[in-house]
Amino acid sequence: MSKPNPLLNLFRRYHTQNLRTSTRIPRFQSATRPQCRCTRFQPHMLLFRQQKRSVGGGPGLDPNFVSILDRPAKMARAGQQHGPGLIILAIIPVTAFLLGCWQVQRLGWKTDLIARFEDRLTFPPLELPLRIDPDAIKDFDYRKVYATGVLRHDQEMLIGPRILDGEEGYTVVTPLERKDARGNVHKILACRGWIKKEASPQWFRKKNGALPEGNVTIEGLLRIPPKGNMFTPKNEPEKGKWFFPSVEEMAEYSGSQPVWVEETMSEYF
Repeated sequence: MSKPNPLLNLFRRYHTQNLRTSTRIPRFQSATRPQCRCTRFQPHMLLFRQQKRSVGGGPGLDPNFVSILDRPAKMARAGQQHGPGLIILAIIPVTAFLLGCWQVQRLGWKTDLIARFEDRLTFPPLELPLRIDPDAIKDFDYRKVYATGVLRHDQEMLIGPRILDGEEGYTVVTPLERKDARGNVHKILACRGWIKKEASPQWFRKKNGALPEGNVTIEGLLRIPPKGNMFTPKNEPEKGKWFFPSVEEMAEYSGSQPVWVEETMSEYF
Protein backbone atom coordinates (compact mmCIF):
# COMPACT_ATOMS: atom_id res chain seq x y z
CA MET A 1 0.00 0.00 0.00
CA SER A 2 1.31 3.33 -1.13
CA LYS A 3 1.68 6.30 1.12
CA PRO A 4 -0.55 9.35 0.52
CA ASN A 5 1.04 12.22 -1.23
CA PRO A 6 1.02 15.30 1.04
CA LEU A 7 0.98 17.74 -1.88
CA LEU A 8 -2.09 16.12 -3.28
CA ASN A 9 -3.89 16.39 0.02
CA LEU A 10 -3.03 20.08 0.32
CA PHE A 11 -4.33 20.80 -3.18
CA ARG A 12 -7.62 19.03 -2.48
CA ARG A 13 -8.14 20.95 0.77
CA TYR A 14 -7.52 24.31 -0.88
CA HIS A 15 -9.74 23.53 -3.81
CA THR A 16 -12.66 22.51 -1.57
CA GLN A 17 -12.51 25.77 0.44
CA ASN A 18 -12.60 27.90 -2.73
CA LEU A 19 -15.68 26.10 -4.01
CA ARG A 20 -17.55 26.76 -0.77
CA THR A 21 -16.76 30.48 -0.72
CA SER A 22 -17.68 30.98 -4.39
CA THR A 23 -21.16 29.45 -4.01
CA ARG A 24 -22.11 31.87 -1.25
CA ILE A 25 -24.21 34.90 -2.31
CA PRO A 26 -22.92 38.04 -0.67
CA ARG A 27 -25.46 40.03 1.23
CA PHE A 28 -25.09 43.75 1.88
CA GLN A 29 -27.19 45.85 4.18
CA SER A 30 -28.99 48.81 2.71
CA ALA A 31 -27.21 51.19 5.05
CA THR A 32 -23.80 50.18 3.77
CA ARG A 33 -24.77 49.90 0.07
CA PRO A 34 -22.93 52.60 -1.88
CA GLN A 35 -25.05 55.27 -3.60
CA CYS A 36 -24.29 56.21 -7.20
CA ARG A 37 -25.61 59.46 -8.72
CA CYS A 38 -25.74 59.57 -12.50
CA THR A 39 -26.42 62.72 -14.52
CA ARG A 40 -28.30 62.50 -17.79
CA PHE A 41 -26.24 63.36 -20.79
CA GLN A 42 -27.34 66.62 -22.41
CA PRO A 43 -25.94 67.48 -25.86
CA HIS A 44 -26.32 71.24 -25.48
CA MET A 45 -24.12 71.23 -22.39
CA LEU A 46 -21.38 69.62 -24.41
CA LEU A 47 -21.84 72.22 -27.12
CA PHE A 48 -21.74 74.99 -24.53
CA ARG A 49 -18.49 73.62 -23.12
CA GLN A 50 -16.96 73.49 -26.58
CA GLN A 51 -18.01 77.07 -27.30
CA LYS A 52 -16.63 78.20 -23.96
CA ARG A 53 -13.30 76.64 -24.77
CA SER A 54 -13.25 78.26 -28.22
CA VAL A 55 -13.84 81.76 -26.81
CA GLY A 56 -10.75 81.56 -24.80
CA GLY A 57 -11.93 82.21 -21.33
CA GLY A 58 -15.08 84.41 -21.88
CA PRO A 59 -15.58 88.16 -22.20
CA GLY A 60 -14.40 88.76 -18.69
CA LEU A 61 -10.86 87.84 -19.70
CA ASP A 62 -10.89 89.89 -22.95
CA PRO A 63 -9.57 93.44 -22.29
CA ASN A 64 -11.16 94.76 -25.52
CA PHE A 65 -14.65 93.45 -24.76
CA VAL A 66 -17.39 96.16 -24.54
CA SER A 67 -20.89 95.29 -23.33
CA ILE A 68 -23.86 96.18 -25.50
CA LEU A 69 -25.28 98.18 -22.59
CA ASP A 70 -22.18 100.38 -22.48
CA ARG A 71 -22.18 101.24 -26.17
CA PRO A 72 -23.47 104.74 -27.16
CA ALA A 73 -26.92 104.94 -28.78
CA LYS A 74 -27.03 105.35 -32.53
CA MET A 75 -29.98 106.53 -34.67
CA ALA A 76 -30.74 104.42 -37.69
CA ARG A 77 -32.07 106.25 -40.76
CA ALA A 78 -34.31 104.32 -43.10
CA GLY A 79 -33.65 106.57 -46.10
CA GLN A 80 -33.35 110.15 -47.27
CA GLN A 81 -36.61 110.19 -49.28
CA HIS A 82 -39.90 111.02 -47.51
CA GLY A 83 -42.76 108.56 -47.88
CA PRO A 84 -46.31 109.40 -49.02
CA GLY A 85 -47.62 109.16 -45.47
CA LEU A 86 -45.44 112.07 -44.31
CA ILE A 87 -46.53 114.15 -47.30
CA ILE A 88 -50.21 113.51 -46.52
CA LEU A 89 -49.70 114.48 -42.88
CA ALA A 90 -48.12 117.75 -44.03
CA ILE A 91 -50.98 118.50 -46.42
CA ILE A 92 -53.74 117.99 -43.82
CA PRO A 93 -53.03 121.09 -41.65
CA VAL A 94 -52.50 123.27 -44.73
CA THR A 95 -55.83 122.15 -46.17
CA ALA A 96 -57.61 122.70 -42.85
CA PHE A 97 -56.17 126.23 -42.62
CA LEU A 98 -57.30 127.11 -46.16
CA LEU A 99 -60.79 125.73 -45.51
CA GLY A 100 -61.02 127.75 -42.32
CA CYS A 101 -60.05 130.94 -44.17
CA TRP A 102 -62.63 130.18 -46.87
CA GLN A 103 -65.35 129.64 -44.27
CA VAL A 104 -64.54 132.95 -42.59
CA GLN A 105 -64.68 134.78 -45.92
CA ARG A 106 -67.92 133.04 -46.84
CA LEU A 107 -69.47 133.95 -43.49
CA GLY A 108 -68.58 137.59 -44.02
CA TRP A 109 -70.01 137.55 -47.54
CA LYS A 110 -73.22 135.87 -46.41
CA THR A 111 -73.70 138.24 -43.48
CA ASP A 112 -73.27 141.24 -45.77
CA LEU A 113 -75.69 139.75 -48.30
CA ILE A 114 -78.40 139.15 -45.70
CA ALA A 115 -78.02 142.68 -44.36
CA ARG A 116 -78.31 144.06 -47.89
CA PHE A 117 -81.48 142.08 -48.60
CA GLU A 118 -83.06 143.08 -45.31
CA ASP A 119 -82.32 146.70 -46.12
CA ARG A 120 -83.94 146.37 -49.55
CA LEU A 121 -87.07 144.87 -48.04
CA THR A 122 -87.66 148.07 -46.08
CA PHE A 123 -87.93 150.15 -49.27
CA PRO A 124 -91.38 150.87 -50.75
CA PRO A 125 -92.39 148.92 -53.89
CA LEU A 126 -90.84 150.15 -57.12
CA GLU A 127 -92.84 150.25 -60.35
CA LEU A 128 -91.28 147.87 -62.82
CA PRO A 129 -90.40 149.55 -66.13
CA LEU A 130 -91.54 148.04 -69.41
CA ARG A 131 -88.04 147.28 -70.65
CA ILE A 132 -85.56 145.87 -68.16
CA ASP A 133 -81.85 145.24 -68.53
CA PRO A 134 -81.25 141.60 -67.45
CA ASP A 135 -77.70 142.45 -66.31
CA ALA A 136 -79.04 144.98 -63.79
CA ILE A 137 -81.35 142.51 -62.05
CA LYS A 138 -78.60 141.31 -59.69
CA ASP A 139 -78.38 144.84 -58.27
CA PHE A 140 -82.11 144.80 -57.50
CA ASP A 141 -82.38 141.26 -56.15
CA TYR A 142 -84.96 141.08 -53.32
CA ARG A 143 -86.30 144.51 -54.26
CA LYS A 144 -90.04 145.04 -53.93
CA VAL A 145 -91.68 145.82 -57.28
CA TYR A 146 -95.16 145.94 -58.81
CA ALA A 147 -96.48 145.80 -62.35
CA THR A 148 -99.87 146.02 -64.09
CA GLY A 149 -100.88 143.91 -67.06
CA VAL A 150 -102.80 140.88 -68.29
CA LEU A 151 -101.96 137.37 -67.14
CA ARG A 152 -101.56 135.00 -70.07
CA HIS A 153 -103.09 131.83 -68.66
CA ASP A 154 -102.81 130.18 -72.07
CA GLN A 155 -99.00 130.25 -71.64
CA GLU A 156 -99.02 129.04 -68.05
CA MET A 157 -96.13 126.79 -66.94
CA LEU A 158 -96.20 124.37 -64.01
CA ILE A 159 -92.87 123.53 -62.32
CA GLY A 160 -92.76 120.31 -60.42
CA PRO A 161 -93.65 118.20 -58.78
CA ARG A 162 -92.93 120.25 -55.65
CA ILE A 163 -93.53 119.01 -52.09
CA LEU A 164 -94.97 121.44 -49.53
CA ASP A 165 -95.94 120.25 -46.03
CA GLY A 166 -95.92 116.66 -47.23
CA GLU A 167 -98.29 117.33 -50.18
CA GLU A 168 -97.39 117.10 -53.84
CA GLY A 169 -98.05 120.09 -56.06
CA TYR A 170 -96.67 122.55 -58.59
CA THR A 171 -95.30 126.08 -58.78
CA VAL A 172 -97.36 128.23 -61.16
CA VAL A 173 -95.54 130.61 -63.52
CA THR A 174 -97.69 132.86 -65.73
CA PRO A 175 -96.41 135.51 -68.18
CA LEU A 176 -97.66 139.03 -67.43
CA GLU A 177 -98.28 140.96 -70.65
CA ARG A 178 -97.91 144.73 -70.73
CA LYS A 179 -98.20 147.19 -73.61
CA ASP A 180 -96.63 150.58 -74.17
CA ALA A 181 -98.20 153.62 -75.84
CA ARG A 182 -97.31 152.29 -79.29
CA GLY A 183 -98.93 148.95 -78.60
CA ASN A 184 -95.69 147.01 -78.27
CA VAL A 185 -95.98 143.95 -76.03
CA HIS A 186 -93.59 143.43 -73.10
CA LYS A 187 -93.86 140.32 -70.96
CA ILE A 188 -92.31 139.27 -67.67
CA LEU A 189 -92.50 135.97 -65.79
CA ALA A 190 -94.73 136.08 -62.71
CA CYS A 191 -94.28 133.29 -60.16
CA ARG A 192 -97.74 133.15 -58.62
CA GLY A 193 -97.16 130.51 -55.96
CA TRP A 194 -97.77 126.85 -55.15
CA ILE A 195 -100.90 124.81 -55.84
CA LYS A 196 -101.89 121.24 -54.99
CA LYS A 197 -101.69 118.52 -57.60
CA GLU A 198 -105.48 118.18 -57.88
CA ALA A 199 -105.71 121.93 -58.58
CA SER A 200 -103.34 121.76 -61.55
CA PRO A 201 -106.13 121.69 -64.21
CA GLN A 202 -107.14 125.25 -65.09
CA TRP A 203 -110.86 124.49 -65.05
CA PHE A 204 -110.54 123.59 -61.35
CA ARG A 205 -108.96 126.95 -60.51
CA LYS A 206 -111.18 128.92 -62.85
CA LYS A 207 -114.32 128.00 -60.96
CA ASN A 208 -112.59 129.17 -57.75
CA GLY A 209 -111.66 132.52 -59.30
CA ALA A 210 -107.93 131.82 -59.32
CA LEU A 211 -107.59 132.79 -63.02
CA PRO A 212 -108.32 136.53 -63.11
CA GLU A 213 -109.12 138.16 -66.44
CA GLY A 214 -108.26 141.66 -67.65
CA ASN A 215 -105.70 144.01 -66.15
CA VAL A 216 -104.34 142.99 -62.76
CA THR A 217 -101.60 144.43 -60.59
CA ILE A 218 -99.11 142.09 -59.03
CA GLU A 219 -96.68 142.94 -56.27
CA GLY A 220 -93.65 140.86 -55.41
CA LEU A 221 -89.89 140.57 -55.22
CA LEU A 222 -87.54 140.85 -58.15
CA ARG A 223 -85.57 137.64 -57.86
CA ILE A 224 -82.89 135.48 -59.44
CA PRO A 225 -84.39 131.99 -59.11
CA PRO A 226 -82.20 129.05 -58.09
CA LYS A 227 -80.90 126.83 -60.85
CA GLY A 228 -81.11 123.07 -61.06
CA ASN A 229 -78.29 120.80 -59.93
CA MET A 230 -76.72 117.76 -61.54
CA PHE A 231 -79.51 115.51 -60.22
CA THR A 232 -82.36 117.63 -61.62
CA PRO A 233 -83.85 116.34 -64.88
CA LYS A 234 -83.74 118.59 -67.91
CA ASN A 235 -86.79 120.63 -68.80
CA GLU A 236 -88.90 119.52 -71.76
CA PRO A 237 -90.68 122.68 -73.01
CA GLU A 238 -92.09 120.95 -76.08
CA LYS A 239 -93.92 118.51 -73.77
CA GLY A 240 -94.87 121.15 -71.21
CA LYS A 241 -92.69 119.56 -68.49
CA TRP A 242 -90.73 121.88 -66.24
CA PHE A 243 -88.60 120.47 -63.43
CA PHE A 244 -86.76 123.63 -62.33
CA PRO A 245 -87.21 127.38 -62.96
CA SER A 246 -84.96 128.16 -65.93
CA VAL A 247 -85.63 131.84 -66.67
CA GLU A 248 -83.91 131.71 -70.06
CA GLU A 249 -85.86 128.67 -71.28
CA MET A 250 -89.19 129.96 -69.95
CA ALA A 251 -88.64 133.40 -71.45
CA GLU A 252 -87.83 131.87 -74.84
CA TYR A 253 -90.85 129.55 -74.64
CA SER A 254 -93.34 132.35 -73.80
CA GLY A 255 -91.69 135.23 -75.67
CA SER A 256 -91.01 137.12 -72.43
CA GLN A 257 -88.12 139.07 -71.01
CA PRO A 258 -85.85 137.05 -68.70
CA VAL A 259 -87.29 138.77 -65.65
CA TRP A 260 -88.62 136.81 -62.65
CA VAL A 261 -91.03 138.34 -60.13
CA GLU A 262 -92.15 136.29 -57.11
CA GLU A 263 -95.65 137.44 -56.26
CA THR A 264 -96.11 138.14 -52.54
CA MET A 265 -99.41 140.05 -52.44
CA SER A 266 -102.05 137.93 -54.18
CA GLU A 267 -105.74 137.48 -53.43
CA TYR A 268 -106.00 134.37 -55.57
CA PHE A 269 -103.33 132.09 -54.05
